[in-house]
Amino acid sequence: MIKYFNVFFALFIIFPVYGNDCLSYKITPKITISSPDWTKTILQPTTPMDLWHGNVVATLIDDYDITTNINSIDGGYCVSLKSVNATIGYNNFDVQIDIRHTPNTCSYNAILKHEEKHIQTYLSLIESFKSDLHKFVYSASDSIMPIFIREYSEIDNAVTMLNNELQSHPDLILIKQKIMAAQEIENKRIDKNETGYELKKCFE
Repeated sequence: MIKYFNVFFALFIIFPVYGNDCLSYKITPKITISSPDWTKTILQPTTPMDLWHGNVVATLIDDYDITTNINSIDGGYCVSLKSVNATIGYNNFDVQIDIRHTPNTCSYNAILKHEEKHIQTYLSLIESFKSDLHKFVYSASDSIMPIFIREYSEIDNAVTMLNNELQSHPDLILIKQKIMAAQEIENKRIDKNETGYELKKCFE
C-alpha cells in the first residue's frame, strides 16, 4: 500500500514541476502603443437620409503583435511573452451625406464641416486615452504567464494561445468599453451644441 502511494505522490510532483520551472522565465513585457493611419471616405447613400444631418461611421481597431522568448528546459520549452506592439485607434471614417446635397454646394459643405468635427473628436479622444491605454495594456500583458510545451513544433500554437489570452483579458475589454462610452458622450455633446445656423443659411 505504501509503495503505491509513493509512486502516485512522485507522479503528482513531477508533472507540475515543468509549469513551475517556466515561471522563472517570466519577464516584464515591453509595451509599445501606436495609432493607426486613418482614411476618410465620403458616401452618399441612395436611400434618403435626414436632410439636416449627416453621419460618421468610425472603425475602432485594436491589434496586438506580440513577440516571445523560447527557453529550452528539461522535457520541453517555455514560451513567454517578451513584448507587445499594440495598434489602437480609428483607422477609417465613413462620412455619409444625404444624396439631395450636391457635392461642393453650400449645404453639402456645411454638413461635411459638421461631420469633420466628429472625426476630430474621435481622434482627440484616442489621444486623451493614451496614458490609460498604456496602463491597461501593460497590466493585461504582465498577467500572462509562460506556457510549457513538450515539442518545438507546438511553438506557433503556444504563441497563438498567449495572444488570445491577452486579447480576451478583462482589462483590454474594459478599456475599449471606456473609449466607446466616451465617444458616445462626446458625439452627443457636439450634436447638442450644433445650432445648424450655417446649413440654414444655405436655404435662405
